[in-house]
Amino acid sequence: MTNLTSVPGGRNSCTFHEEFKQILLPVVYSVVLAVGLPLNLIVILQIWLSHKVLSRTTIYTLNLAMADLLYVCSLPLLIYNYSKRDYWPFGDFTCRFVRLQFYSNLHGSIMFLTCMSIHRYLGICHPLSVWHKKRGTRFTWMVCGLVWLIVIAQCVPTFVFASTGIQRNRTVCYDLSPPALSAKYFPYGITLTITGFLMPFIAILVCYCSMTKILCQKDDLIGPVVRKKKDKAIRMIIIVVMVFAISFFPFHLTKTIYLIVRSLDNVPCLVLQTFAISYKCTRPFASMNSVLDPILFYFTQQKFRQSTKTLLERVHTKWRSKR
Repeated sequence: MTNLTSVPGGRNSCTFHEEFKQILLPVVYSVVLAVGLPLNLIVILQIWLSHKVLSRTTIYTLNLAMADLLYVCSLPLLIYNYSKRDYWPFGDFTCRFVRLQFYSNLHGSIMFLTCMSIHRYLGICHPLSVWHKKRGTRFTWMVCGLVWLIVIAQCVPTFVFASTGIQRNRTVCYDLSPPALSAKYFPYGITLTITGFLMPFIAILVCYCSMTKILCQKDDLIGPVVRKKKDKAIRMIIIVVMVFAISFFPFHLTKTIYLIVRSLDNVPCLVLQTFAISYKCTRPFASMNSVLDPILFYFTQQKFRQSTKTLLERVHTKWRSKR
């Protein structure tokens, strides 16, 4: 496939050869859809059908799974779009909404993972904190509501910038913005990266560095409350680091570099295409957090693992009895 894309400001034009997209993107998105949809549904149903009062961590996990589920539901349109060589027949509003879903899920996941990390940090590093103990589930739901408002406020401009356009007599759906709006999109794109990724990432690093100091102490120096949460915290640190390493960090790094390069004057087409390809290669893997997040829930929630184990044992016993 060949995309004709104008360099910002219309100074010249470049022809991007992006045949890889019609293979890479549909394959990755199909895997995320096939795996992420049932996993997130299971997490939501498992939490929703629980007859016990939800813990604060579980509430954050529920909101995280809802964000992921909303995103994977939009993937069939993107799979069709890229498999048909960027052809977008679903209209301008749907184009804008799908892009909004992508970035809302991405930054919503980052924010809820940050909330979970801060909550775990308080439990490990400040287990006797009166302020932390007095904050119940009602406060947690209020935090989740605030997170959704922040994410929506951050990503609403995405709905404004994203739009459909015509290339080679075919309707396409621009991911960031049309080429003519590249200069206007640049400050917003950088701001979104700073507020939606860099600041939460720094907060998570600070929390994990402080937690690591406690977790690396000898067991006889750790209080009984902290010792009980040690294994769960270690598992959470490992999974969250995996999510950032696979999904968030490469995507935001290549996106930032691409935004900078395409905002410069007289950029050679080869340079612009190189960074465009690098960014677009990491874009589908940013959606992998929709698969990794349910794994985070599974490995940090002992009750969920136990209920899953019990269910599998019942199915196995029932299957053996019928033989």
